[in-house]
Amino acid sequence: MNIGGLQKTSLLDYPNTISAIIWTVGCNFKCPFCYNKNLVEGEVGLVREEEILSFLKLRKGMLEGLVISGGEPLLQEDIIDFTKKVKNLGYLIKIDTNGMFPEKLKELIDKKLVDYVSMDVKAPKKKYDRLAGAKTDISKIEKSIDIIRNHAPDYEFKTTFAPGLLDKKDLVEIAKWLEGSKRFYLQQFKGDTPLISSKLNNVTPYPKEDLVKTLEEIKPFFKNCDVRGI
Repeated sequence: MNIGGLQKTSLLDYPNTISAIIWTVGCNFKCPFCYNKNLVEGEVGLVREEEILSFLKLRKGMLEGLVISGGEPLLQEDIIDFTKKVKNLGYLIKIDTNGMFPEKLKELIDKKLVDYVSMDVKAPKKKYDRLAGAKTDISKIEKSIDIIRNHAPDYEFKTTFAPGLLDKKDLVEIAKWLEGSKRFYLQQFKGDTPLISSKLNNVTPYPKEDLVKTLEEIKPFFKNCDVRGI
């Protein structure tokens, strides 16, 4: 596992679960609004897998779960072996993914190696390549959505509301695409750290009022729907 960082405690990233977070290095997307630029581009020092596992052994009884974020965790060739080791320690596992590796995702679910899946739905289908910063196979995105909705033990979808890239109509289109899903989060754009696209570093996030209005419009499509980051 190429691990580029560890946060020892989080009360926010895994719903209702006290967790640690690790970030894997590398991603197949280059989303212009991504604020994990150094992880995506591999410009970070690595944390040894053994160090993570030793930490988790020491924190048993204090931590409940591990969040595996990135980058894109499902790019990691040894993600199956690593999650087995973490599950053997008694931890719940949440994985953040961009949805481009449905077969690997299904394997993790089938082997009961993931308890919560968070998928970042970048944009409506017609805008996906632009928001992902790469050529996208929408059939893989759709397959991951189907796997998550029908097989994941628990899950959420989320979209970052990036000014100049997405508007309210786009969010409504995404909501219709994901209609009936258990949980969806509308995420505030962050421009206060180096982004993949430097052009966005000076962009002002949508005001809170705009996010709240958009939320009210998309809420009926989901069982649970909320805003993050405001």
